[in-house]
Amino acid sequence: MRMIIVTLMLLVLTVSCSIAAERPNIILILADDLGWADVGWHGTEIKTPNLDKLASQGVKLERFYVQPVCSPTRASLMTGRYPIRYGLQTGVIRPWADYGLPVEERTLAQALHDAGYFTAICGKWHLGECAKKFLPLQRGFDHHYGLYLGAIDYYEHTRDGGLDWHRNGQPVREAGYSTDLLAEESVRIIQKHDTQKPFFLYVPFNAVHGPYQKAPSTEQNDLYNNLAGTEKRRTYAGMVSTMDAAIGKIIAALDKKGMKENTIIFFSSDNGGPDPKKVTDNGDLRAGKGTLYEGGVRVPAFVVWHGKIKPNTASEQPIHIVDLYPTLLKIAGASLEQKLPLDGIDIRETLLEGKPTSRTEILHNAESTRGALQNADWKIVLTNLDKAKQTKKELFHLKDDPNEKNDLSASQPEKLKELLERYQEYVKQAVPPLNKQPQPENYEPRKIWGDLNN
Repeated sequence: MRMIIVTLMLLVLTVSCSIAAERPNIILILADDLGWADVGWHGTEIKTPNLDKLASQGVKLERFYVQPVCSPTRASLMTGRYPIRYGLQTGVIRPWADYGLPVEERTLAQALHDAGYFTAICGKWHLGECAKKFLPLQRGFDHHYGLYLGAIDYYEHTRDGGLDWHRNGQPVREAGYSTDLLAEESVRIIQKHDTQKPFFLYVPFNAVHGPYQKAPSTEQNDLYNNLAGTEKRRTYAGMVSTMDAAIGKIIAALDKKGMKENTIIFFSSDNGGPDPKKVTDNGDLRAGKGTLYEGGVRVPAFVVWHGKIKPNTASEQPIHIVDLYPTLLKIAGASLEQKLPLDGIDIRETLLEGKPTSRTEILHNAESTRGALQNADWKIVLTNLDKAKQTKKELFHLKDDPNEKNDLSASQPEKLKELLERYQEYVKQAVPPLNKQPQPENYEPRKIWGDLNN
């Protein structure tokens, strides 16, 4: 009997290890404020050899969409739901905010943790820090390192004078350039990881968001001493190359550990580049960060999965960042059963087989003063022009006019009406935005962000 029990235990252990080995590790890398054209495969002057190499090993997502600014994009990634569903559709979460990603929302980290993954975040959270319940360790992550807010000093790791650098809920004071430190922590996690258990590593860099500060290494900075344009553009270029080098270190550690073959690697920016042509470059895409035109919501992106995704391919299928949630959970064998319905769709067949997606439309956003909806090749952009709420309505055909130069609203009134009616359906579904707080007159930054006792 004892021998039978031992044999059964060994069988269960073997099966469990086999299942763990079959499930891929997941690394999601998010750049902050990276321009569409500021990557090598889009023809930039900026050197991104590590990203270029990675992109060539998988599928480039040439119509990948996010939200126009930071917090809404991160919330979309974590929930698989549009920000209108939970009030984060308007702006970013400011330091004085008294809200975060509502706790009713199930996060990608929680779902993967429940499925047996080790979950870690190294980087920028920006989904709430005013209460413990909003912090990463309470939202499904086993390990956290980095910042809660945004726009920190790269060397001092401060926002408005208050320290915003943490490891597992504790403030950390250490020297170093934030981009390099985040890569070093990611490398340590990979090196120490037990390969019998799959991991989810989320690396949302604060690079290359302002303030624009050169890295201590002159290797990347010296590449751009003669780059045409502003000094900010040259500094930014060096920051992009520094981030590229940091990503190279993470992938090298993964390769050395022997886990690269069974790891899904995703990369994108959280929104389009700000101040295009002066600091960032969104190519011919219209406008940039903060807008609902293509330059604000269409970003460079790719997915790599060796042996599963065909290398050196590109997809022109419209994909939104909410689609990663159901896709990754399906791949990981995690449950999609939850109380709140998803906006994301499973795009495995698009990634693995190059098939068209079932997605017919993308809601770019719906706010009180503006909104945009893409339906097939058509896109409507609405902007309130003044306090009288006179709304400007623009209509574009993206297949013929990807750079949104020709407004067809006057010549295509029926199509305009069709998209406007569909857009209004989303407006009716939207919950009131949480971001209604201007900076208070008595605003005082915390000495340590996330420390709720000061």
